Amino acid sequence: MKAAFITGHGGNEVVEVREHRLPERAPGEVLVRVQAATLNQVDLYMRNSGAGITHRLPQILGLDAAGVVDACDASDPLLHPGQEVVIHPGVGCGRCEFCQHGDSALCTRIQFLGEHRDGTFAQWIQVPATQVFPKPAHLTFAEAAALGVNHLTAWRMLFSKARLQPWETVLVFGIGGGVSLAALQLAKAIGARVIVTSRDDAKLERALAIGADHGINSQTQDVAKQAMALTGGRGVDVVFENTGAATWPSAMKSLVRGGRLVICGATTGDQPGADLRRLFVRQLQIFGSSLGSYGEFHDMLGFVDRTSLRPLIDSTYALGDIHAALNQLESGAQFGKVALRIEGHDAHHE
Repeated sequence: MKAAFITGHGGNEVVEVREHRLPERAPGEVLVRVQAATLNQVDLYMRNSGAGITHRLPQILGLDAAGVVDACDASDPLLHPGQEVVIHPGVGCGRCEFCQHGDSALCTRIQFLGEHRDGTFAQWIQVPATQVFPKPAHLTFAEAAALGVNHLTAWRMLFSKARLQPWETVLVFGIGGGVSLAALQLAKAIGARVIVTSRDDAKLERALAIGADHGINSQTQDVAKQAMALTGGRGVDVVFENTGAATWPSAMKSLVRGGRLVICGATTGDQPGADLRRLFVRQLQIFGSSLGSYGEFHDMLGFVDRTSLRPLIDSTYALGDIHAALNQLESGAQFGKVALRIEGHDAHHE
């Protein structure tokens, strides 16, 4: 089969598509014929350095995917060959206290596809059956693949951590990126009011066109002042943050008394001013979050199915055009997910 590997660390010169042996399914695992995957920031991180993530070289990239079941245990109660499925990116150990309590996202030995083990940018992948879920029927394979990281991350942040309610207002930083767009879609789907920020007016206009209530240009406007103005001087109930140091002061100042800030990334730096006085005087709550559990994935897929939500796809590339796909993600110009189309399943696996 063909797969996209990193053979070292650096730029696109270390990423190559080449032949690889077909994975062999073990009992309790599912062999999936991958139809589509999407790119995530961690793919760039793994290519560039992978620092701090235990991995081996060469390694297949890719966290999320959707495809068709090729083989599974005959006794599996949920899956059967030929079924369209979507894959959860994390392999939990099933034995630590957090897995035992049902929160695989906190697993102490979790392994992520494309990070700690071979990923989804391949024609086939085998994963434990606990990671494989029926695909919402109304979605394309690329749209379904997009749910595995961004929408799952946003779901846990908004609903499990911040507990956003339909009558509340959420401020979403950096609209255009996959997780921020997922937050916009999910928050609007429950009826919440959504304010978004971007340095790009065109992205703000596109966000307004798909349901955002207000847009703030973070390059030309003071985000906190605008957020206060838009809420009658009250502040927002929830801030959805994924960039870190550059936006932290604005994020903290935008919150209502007792408001909640939830964060899943620190791309602009991880050591902002803590603003501790504001934190305790205004009794703010801060939540860290990362990806989501199998249970949250199950619930989110059901929600997507019932609301007919469709993730936004920016562009789609063939697996052989992985360099162009990585360049598009790295440019920051995308609005939605950069997807990979996995074709040419010319080898048969028994």
